[in-house]
Amino acid sequence: MEAGPAAAAEAHDDGRGQRERFDLGVLVGDLALDEDVASDEDESLEGLRQELEDCKDDEEVANILANGIKLRDYTKGVENNIRQIELDSIQDYIGESENLVSLHDQIHDCDNILSQMETLLTGFQTEIGSISSEIKVLQEKSMDMGLKLKNRKAAECKLSKFVEDIIVPPRMIDIIVDGEVNDEYMKTLETLSRKIKFIEADAMVKSSKALKDVQPEVERLRQKAVSKIFEFVIQKFYALRKPKTNIQILQQSVLLKYKYTIVFLKEHAKEIYTEVRAAYIDTMNKVLSAHFRAYIQALEKLQLDIATSTDLLGVETRSTGFLFTIGKEPLKSRSSVFALGERINILKEIDQPALIPHIAEAKSQKYPYEVLFRSLQKLLIDTATSEYLFSDDFFGEESLFNDIFAGPIQVVDEHFNAVLLNCYDAIGIMLMIRIIHQHQLIMFKRRIPCLDSYLDKVNLSLWPRFKMVFDLHLNSLRNANFKTLWEDDVHPHYVMRRYAEFTASLVHLNVEYGDGQLDLNLERLRMAIEDLLVKLAKMFPKPKLQTVFLINNYDLTISILKEAGTEGGKAQLHFEEILKSNIAIYVEELLLEHFSDLIKFVKARPSEDTATSSDKASVSDVEPLVKDFASRWKAAIELMHKDVITSFSNFLCGMEILKAALTQLLLYYTRLTECVKRINGGSALNKDLVSISSILYEIKKYSRTF
Repeated sequence: MEAGPAAAAEAHDDGRGQRERFDLGVLVGDLALDEDVASDEDESLEGLRQELEDCKDDEEVANILANGIKLRDYTKGVENNIRQIELDSIQDYIGESENLVSLHDQIHDCDNILSQMETLLTGFQTEIGSISSEIKVLQEKSMDMGLKLKNRKAAECKLSKFVEDIIVPPRMIDIIVDGEVNDEYMKTLETLSRKIKFIEADAMVKSSKALKDVQPEVERLRQKAVSKIFEFVIQKFYALRKPKTNIQILQQSVLLKYKYTIVFLKEHAKEIYTEVRAAYIDTMNKVLSAHFRAYIQALEKLQLDIATSTDLLGVETRSTGFLFTIGKEPLKSRSSVFALGERINILKEIDQPALIPHIAEAKSQKYPYEVLFRSLQKLLIDTATSEYLFSDDFFGEESLFNDIFAGPIQVVDEHFNAVLLNCYDAIGIMLMIRIIHQHQLIMFKRRIPCLDSYLDKVNLSLWPRFKMVFDLHLNSLRNANFKTLWEDDVHPHYVMRRYAEFTASLVHLNVEYGDGQLDLNLERLRMAIEDLLVKLAKMFPKPKLQTVFLINNYDLTISILKEAGTEGGKAQLHFEEILKSNIAIYVEELLLEHFSDLIKFVKARPSEDTATSSDKASVSDVEPLVKDFASRWKAAIELMHKDVITSFSNFLCGMEILKAALTQLLLYYTRLTECVKRINGGSALNKDLVSISSILYEIKKYSRTF
């Protein structure tokens, strides 16, 4: 520590001496700054300005510029500082020399250790390389073994499948030869079918030696299975022929369980399948034909005959033999010849089950033929639907149905044609037409097309028959002997009642169908009945009676058509028009009967505007009329009231007619009073004139009491 200041002083003196001897030119060379600046003509002043601009933010440069220090002085100070730092660094290195020697030794030792490790790692690398080569070899061997294993498994799979498909287990032989036909037998049969197909389909199998041992055994099993299946199925088919057998239940619960037997025969024994198919067709054809024949015979006992060939619109009552037939059939059935009545209910029961004949017979019930027809057709479409679906499911053939049902349809056709040939019930035929239409819709909804041609054929048979029976009614009106039909009675004629009921029935049955041909036929019938009615009316000696007769008949017809529903058709509108015109005629005739002089006078007088002096009446002309009306107008109205009451069957219609007559009378009398007022001296008749209010009072009184 003591040597420190002395050394420092000595160093200071040396430094001062050095400064005295220090030559900046030796250190930095011949800078000649001022001369260079002055002489450097290549240096750009603009570049200098840019450097000064860039260094203006530097603290050292700013300090130099601010203090005005010369560059030489400043450079000298910097050099001295660097020199001092260098001397300090040398002292630091000298002080740390021992540590540096120690560090050098350590580094040399590490180099030796790392050299040894390098040698060791190089040995490891060599060994790892040899191991990698061995692993690669093993990997190649493993891949080769994997490929061989895969090929062997594939071969084993094919071989095992081949063995499984071609081998015939003893259990299979036992079941096919000695087993009963049941669910297990069906499964074994499917297995046998697969083996047969395998043998027949694969060409390589046919060339195998194993096939020579197995094929004879498989063939014997096929023959045994076919034989057993044939006997089993035929036995089940014959069970369908037993009386009181429910065919549908036997088909669904028994036969369908064994439908694979049919598939087996179809695939491996086509000749036997053809025999089985023919046996089923023959069995079902006979069974169903017998069932329908028995059902038809039972239904025939329930039939209620409605109409005969003489039950026509224009035939007089005495010639139809009604007096003799009433004892055989209820009177109610005779009224159904022309009236629809409750027979319309059959269309509401279209989906009801078919009749059970013995139950109806036990109750002594009889039915119109359309009820039996619906029941028979319902049984037919239900049976056909069941059989069609079963044949398609069991045999896989829809065409089988036509062969099966050829017999049953023939039985039904024979019965239907025989009944239709003797059917004169037009309403019943129209009901059957509507029933067939509904059954067609049912089959369409079921998506069962098997009876389309049959139902079309029945429909085409019904329409010509309906047209024929309708024409019989039409011709009976056209050719009717109106002289024998005429009765001295103004009330509605029974022929007109028949027509009204008959037309209302057909109109009702045509509401939802809009058959234009039927409308045309009804128009022809209306024209025929009108002609006949006019002829009958002319048989009355007085025009008034003729009009009353027509009004009563037209009113009855309109009432019956309205009862059939709101759709009375064109006929109702027509009869309403001619009823109005006939009521107007009757009103005039009734008033002329009691007030003829008054009416003739009023009609003979022109209106006030067109009257001339020569046309004007005098007091003497109107006085008798006024006094006559005043003396008996109430009595005349009473007589008119009684006349209307006795003449018209329908009180409501009579009330309207009487009201119309009294209103017309009031109009005539009003015109008479106006004429009196226009006559000179007519005021003298005012005491004999009846007041309008009095007449109105009487009109209201009769309107209330009618």
